[in-house]
Amino acid sequence: MARILEAKHINKYFRKPVEFQVLKDISFEIEAGEFVSIMGKSGCGKSTLLYILSTMDTDYEGELYLNSELITGQNRDKLSYIRNKHIGFVFQFHYLLAEFSVLENVMLPAKKLAEKTHQEIEHDAMEKLGILNIEKLAHKKASQISGGEKQRVAIARALINNPTIIMGDEPTGNLDSHNSENVFNIFKKLSEEAGLSLLIVTHDEDFAKRTHRIITMEDGKIIS
Repeated sequence: MARILEAKHINKYFRKPVEFQVLKDISFEIEAGEFVSIMGKSGCGKSTLLYILSTMDTDYEGELYLNSELITGQNRDKLSYIRNKHIGFVFQFHYLLAEFSVLENVMLPAKKLAEKTHQEIEHDAMEKLGILNIEKLAHKKASQISGGEKQRVAIARALINNPTIIMGDEPTGNLDSHNSENVFNIFKKLSEEAGLSLLIVTHDEDFAKRTHRIITMEDGKIIS
C-alpha cells in the first residue's frame, strides 16, 4: 500500500499565557484508501493535530509527510498549493457561500488552483455533484438547500481537485442520524471505490466504530 500521510514525533506547545505542551510525540501513518477516525475527549488535542496535519499550523516539532514528501519546513506558497491540491476539507460547519450557487461553491477550490479551464472545472463539479446524487441542486443558491444537502455540497467541494486525502473535523456534528448515516456511507464509498484516504475527527462512536481503525487520543498523546 502507498503511504499517504505520515506524522513522525509531532510535538506542539502553546506558549501563552504559560508554556503548555498540547501534543506529545504523535506518530502514525495512513495508507491509500484507509478510512481512519480520531477520537478523544474535548481538549485532548484532536483539532490541534488536524490543523498541523492539514498544513495550516506550521509551528510544531517533528516531521510531516504527505505522499512521501516532507511537508515540514516548506514555504507558505508551497503549503497553500499542497493543501489546495492534495487535501480536501470537510468541517462541522459547511462554510458555503450563501449567495453563490451550489455549482459555484463546488468550483471554488479548483478556480483557486487554476490548473484547468472554466469549462473543465464546471464539468468536474457536475461530476462530483453526481457522485453525491445532488446534481439537481447545481443551480440553487446554497442558502436554499437543507443542512444535509449543504454537507454533501461541502464534500463535493472537498473532492473537486481530486485530493489524495480528505480531512474532516466533526463532519457529522451538526447532522441528524439520517444525514450522519448518509455522510458515513459517502465516505465509505470514496474509500472503497475511489481509493481515497480519509482522516475524520469525530465524537460519534457509531461512526468511528465502522471506520477501518480508530486513533484514540488523551492528554495530547495517542493511547491506542
